Amino acid sequence: MATPPINPLERLDEQAVEGAIDGPFAAAAADLPPGLGPYQIAWRRLRHNYVALAFGGLFLLIVVLCLLAPIYSADIAHIGPNDESQAFNALGPTGIPIGPTWTSHFFLGADTNGRDVAVRLLYGGRASLFVGGVAMLITMILATILGTIAGYTRGLVDGLLSRFFELLWAYPALLLGIALGVSLQLGGLNVGVFTLHGNSLMVPALVIGVVYIPYVAKPIRAQVLTLREREFVDAARQQGLGPVRIMVSEILPNLSSTIIVFIPLILANAILLEAGLSYLGAGVQPPNPSWGTLISDGVHLIPAAIHLTIVPGVMLVLCVLGINVFGDGLRDALDPRAQVKVRFAKVRRSVAPQAPAPAAEEYR
Repeated sequence: MATPPINPLERLDEQAVEGAIDGPFAAAAADLPPGLGPYQIAWRRLRHNYVALAFGGLFLLIVVLCLLAPIYSADIAHIGPNDESQAFNALGPTGIPIGPTWTSHFFLGADTNGRDVAVRLLYGGRASLFVGGVAMLITMILATILGTIAGYTRGLVDGLLSRFFELLWAYPALLLGIALGVSLQLGGLNVGVFTLHGNSLMVPALVIGVVYIPYVAKPIRAQVLTLREREFVDAARQQGLGPVRIMVSEILPNLSSTIIVFIPLILANAILLEAGLSYLGAGVQPPNPSWGTLISDGVHLIPAAIHLTIVPGVMLVLCVLGINVFGDGLRDALDPRAQVKVRFAKVRRSVAPQAPAPAAEEYR
């Protein structure tokens, strides 16, 4: 009797392919259903990066505490950020301010003028976060526009914008910020309907926003130079789309991941630069508090009243550290070139049972 033919589906009964991603995204790889977009995949990766989420939550906590500064000042400390008080023995017999009391009054101690450090710390955080946030928006908007125009148009426009980027790039950010900050504080800024006074918080925000333009515009320009040669841009030109519409509808959507990654990076650097400028007297001006001015006021009292420097310094470090770690996790989640290792695993497949082939007849 002849042997029935072998069913080839039996060999594929237990074959399947399963992908696994190294690093903190290994748990997210197992439950990725097909058909997800890039941002959905990035979110699934990011939510499994618990370290990045924890530091992002730390930054949000600092932001919420700073936003609640007026409530803390009015209902708990019962003192304003610039109110000088001799009550509660804010200054000792030698004139050295008291340290933390861990009570509602002078929770983190007092400064040399008898002002509550905790209240000024929260109000200083509001100023630092405001300056950093506005500077980040100025940088990202101007850098995206100028970098996209320079990379797409090329020619004379690209040459002029590139020289402008290199001119700003040639100066260290801190030195350029000091020069611009001091000049604007002395004379202010009056451009038609737009007027800035020397003690306005918009002065350091504008200075920092301009200083960091080339740090974002140059990478965006380089990426646009590559995108403008892609097939989808050529197809848009063939359809008769103009340069502005191509840059808005075709180029900018492909820059979104780069822009998102740069946002926390520029925000952290803007907050740090604001603290440095305020420490040197070229940023936020007294009596407005900021983390930089609080550190500057307490340096000359080390070690007698070290809390005046430690408290704003620790808050500044925690804020910048939270932004940077979360930004690193966001960058890894959005990186399409993450190292992926593919391995084979046996997964039971449901295969419909095949009826045995009829035996061949025997002929005598």
